[in-house]
Amino acid sequence: MGREHIRAFADIPGVQLTGIYTRTPLRAEELIKEFSFTKGVLSTIEELYTVTKADLVVIAVPELSVRAVCSEVFKYPWTCLVEKPVGYNLEDASSIYEAALANNTKVLVALNRRHYSVTKQLLAEIHDNEQPRLIHVFDQEDPAQALAGGQPELVVKNWMYANSIHMIDYLTVLGRGNILSVEPVIKWNPTHPSFVVSRITYDSGDIGIYEAVWNAPGPWAVTVSTQSSRWELRPLEKLSIQKYGSRKQHILEADENDKRFKPGLRVQAEEAIKAVLKKNNSSATLEDSMKLMQLIKRIYNTN
Repeated sequence: MGREHIRAFADIPGVQLTGIYTRTPLRAEELIKEFSFTKGVLSTIEELYTVTKADLVVIAVPELSVRAVCSEVFKYPWTCLVEKPVGYNLEDASSIYEAALANNTKVLVALNRRHYSVTKQLLAEIHDNEQPRLIHVFDQEDPAQALAGGQPELVVKNWMYANSIHMIDYLTVLGRGNILSVEPVIKWNPTHPSFVVSRITYDSGDIGIYEAVWNAPGPWAVTVSTQSSRWELRPLEKLSIQKYGSRKQHILEADENDKRFKPGLRVQAEEAIKAVLKKNNSSATLEDSMKLMQLIKRIYNTN
């Protein structure tokens, strides 16, 4: 992910790549050779700031390292873009949030699916539609595969924060107003992960349905239905639109940025730069991330 962020920022005119700090210097040296950094590889986070005086730092580290790295990075007056999840569970996330407040640190969160071109097109399509929305998010998770792939046991135990966050964030983006209730239809069973279904009710009249299958096949998909139209992201990089009275679907593909870069990252980088320059932007904030982590807890009734 670090390399993907570098590629995105390097493509933006006026952005200068300055330095890297990592616990794997060999990998950093490879990135220095591939991209142009003015200060190269630095030996500490303190040095990363004092030598570069960077305006923005990207934190892309494993879940169990985020809290410790953030506690060091937050000491310096740069804007931080932190890879999700910002904390391996809600308790960990709350500690990071308190540290950001204590240091008055400006923190953005890399919820890149918000910046998919098709997500933005969907949001534009539904913006002026005042009809109630039925938002259906379909998630699929495989913790056994995650363990086999080398993920730490503590991260996999909290896999809904580490990975389901990708899908549950659509409920925070697409649902209007405040959440009135989160009602379990099929409760999460941590000892036998299988099906999870929750109904989320918003004070706007919107209704969200979160459906997840664990250790079973299924696609990641999102649908939004109103009286007049139905929109579907499946796969998430493609948007189909169906109008009431028609059986035809209009298909929108990802734009060039989402084909040249990891989807969402090029626009996300642009929005982060706007935030640094105090311009209007659509960056996800740490407050957004905390609301999302709290929603995950309510759906899964876990820490």
